[in-house]
Amino acid sequence: MPKIASKAKRLSIYIGESDQYKRQSLYKSIIAKTKELDMAGATIFRGMMGYGADKRIHTANLVDLSSDLPILVEIIDSEEYIVKLLPYLDEMMEKGLVTIDDVEVLKYGIKQPIR
Repeated sequence: MPKIASKAKRLSIYIGESDQYKRQSLYKSIIAKTKELDMAGATIFRGMMGYGADKRIHTANLVDLSSDLPILVEIIDSEEYIVKLLPYLDEMMEKGLVTIDDVEVLKYGIKQPIR
């Protein structure tokens, strides 16, 4: 299979599972917007434990089961597409953490590089 390398950006969005935007889960709203903007793809990771600016620990432990587990939305795409999403995140997010870093994408068996 052909291996294709390209430069891209990784956008990581750290939020809570209970965070909302217009009465819908924030992470679902973000995914819907990435699809609407025709981004390359996005993945949601649900954390087992974590804490943020409020210093309150959120955990999946059965003893103190939290309904607000950490959520990581990860998107890898060209800088052009990542920049398109940022104004929407400003509107959607009241709290959370957003990071952007450079990545080198190694794709196997896909003929088109990331835009």
